[in-house]
Amino acid sequence: MQFPKVSGTDLKRRKRTFPADFAGDLNLVFIPFQQWHQAHVDTWVPTMLKLEEDFPGFRFYEFPTIQRMNVISRTFINEGMRAGIRDEETRGRTVTLYIDKEPFKAALDIPNEENIWLFLCAGDGQIFWRSTGPFDLKLGASLREIVEEKNLTTA
Repeated sequence: MQFPKVSGTDLKRRKRTFPADFAGDLNLVFIPFQQWHQAHVDTWVPTMLKLEEDFPGFRFYEFPTIQRMNVISRTFINEGMRAGIRDEETRGRTVTLYIDKEPFKAALDIPNEENIWLFLCAGDGQIFWRSTGPFDLKLGASLREIVEEKNLTTA
């Protein structure tokens, strides 16, 4: 499976296109669909920061995914998120996607928007691992195992 080409603006106000703009050899992408999904994403963040520390080729991103809307509505949402996120690294890894969600979900075999979805991708977008939901030890161990299998250089 391949991560589809998508474009959005990060919370540093930079236009980004993925998978071309993935910075890591391996990249974990969180896809939340609802505002309350942020709490589920946040359960993963300590583990993601540890993976970035242990494996310099690993990066993670948040792609809040919202239906297409006009520029005024997009600006209002983005600036609201930006105001709530002071950390520059987090702003740079948060890229809001205002897209036609159905083709995007079909390309990633996402059957519903009831939970967050996670995809571990190579720099070219090839997907190696996928999951859904908040962090738990079994999922965290599974992710770490696949990152280690890909022979990333440890710090």
